[in-house]
Amino acid sequence: MSRDEQLKARWERVVTILSEKFADGDELDLDGIIYLIGIQELGKFKQTFKKDEKVNLMHIAICRLLEPYGYYEFEHFDNEGWPHYKVKEQLPTLKAGEQAVLMKEAVVNYFLEKELID
Repeated sequence: MSRDEQLKARWERVVTILSEKFADGDELDLDGIIYLIGIQELGKFKQTFKKDEKVNLMHIAICRLLEPYGYYEFEHFDNEGWPHYKVKEQLPTLKAGEQAVLMKEAVVNYFLEKELID
């Protein structure tokens, strides 16, 4: 199986698992999955979030997802338990499709690390 085929199969597995668990079977998109990762990283599962907090959750997830690629580095948790990251290297200019592939790969790697998929 080629690398692209393997990524596609693993991505579909992540989408299926998370959609069944969190979206009553409706298919989650990339943004929805990133949001869930943000909640996971924050660790506050029973909280309702305001609009700006939801944006911050997605930012946390993106930083965490791209940290292994060398773009971000974890700095600290603030007094409210929110993680903060610093930019280590600017992201390269990518086309929309390339961004989506990078993020899907990062999500798949995250869930491989968390042993949700293999």
